[in-house]
Amino acid sequence: MPSVLDQLGKGAHVCLLRLRSLGDCVLTTPAISLLKDYRPDLRIGVAVDPPFRAIFEGHPDIDDILEPVPLAVLRYRSQLCVNLHGGTRSAWLTAASFAPLRAGFAHHRFAALYNIRIPRAQQILHEERPVHTAEHLASAMFYLGVPRKDIPRAHLAAKPVHTSYHYAVLHPNASSPDKTWPAERFLSVARHLQEHAALVPVFIGSPADDLSIFAREFRTSQTSLSETKNLIAGASFFLGNDSGPAHMAAAFGIPLVVLFGNSNPVTWAPWRTAAEVVVAGGGMAQLAVEQVQAAVDRLRVKAC
Repeated sequence: MPSVLDQLGKGAHVCLLRLRSLGDCVLTTPAISLLKDYRPDLRIGVAVDPPFRAIFEGHPDIDDILEPVPLAVLRYRSQLCVNLHGGTRSAWLTAASFAPLRAGFAHHRFAALYNIRIPRAQQILHEERPVHTAEHLASAMFYLGVPRKDIPRAHLAAKPVHTSYHYAVLHPNASSPDKTWPAERFLSVARHLQEHAALVPVFIGSPADDLSIFAREFRTSQTSLSETKNLIAGASFFLGNDSGPAHMAAAFGIPLVVLFGNSNPVTWAPWRTAAEVVVAGGGMAQLAVEQVQAAVDRLRVKAC
């Protein structure tokens, strides 16, 4: 029996739903690359919420970025619609696509809306172990018909910032306090990078973040996601809490150190790049500056 992908006509439209969450959006790109590599003739559209659109802009394997509303998804006239998000809204958008083939993970809610129910990644990969998010998303492509192969690194398109100096990007914020390392300790590591690696520290955040404590001593940047993407792409090193920008740095192959509090590094560690993961076993407040500096030094980060 032909696979789902082999049933699609030449040049068929495929709609992928990945509405939000910065890290998840970045880690969807390996799955997209696998799909396009197997069927380069397909026209791939990604439906994503506007704040995260920049993650997919300029990607060579993505033909269209869609507004995540029923009419836009319907008008795309996809033969296959794949829900990689899993929430309620994405499930109803899958139904609203009226695609002949509608796929989603069987363990997600509203699985009855799909006529292709994707099993757990462990079943597809034939490995009963915790899987990385990139593996989870890529497993959907293997189930749909992409031959099993190594899952590539995430990919983002960017115009790297060029400066007269080499710089490190530091992201001191996170989605919750239990994932956030204390600000004064970030400052200590920033000084270490400046003194021992000859890198200029640049602290990044969203326009809503308070970076005033860092701005007293170092450069800061609070710009659009697109401009932040370009800034990270030009960096020599990245340090941050477990959050979306860390996955952006990993996509650019930048050496990085990521600090983990209550999240699982097996699922969320940087994917396929030189990285050090530092886990705060007793909470972020227990993570010492010396532990993080040692991780930086192990990567032998220096201005080139």
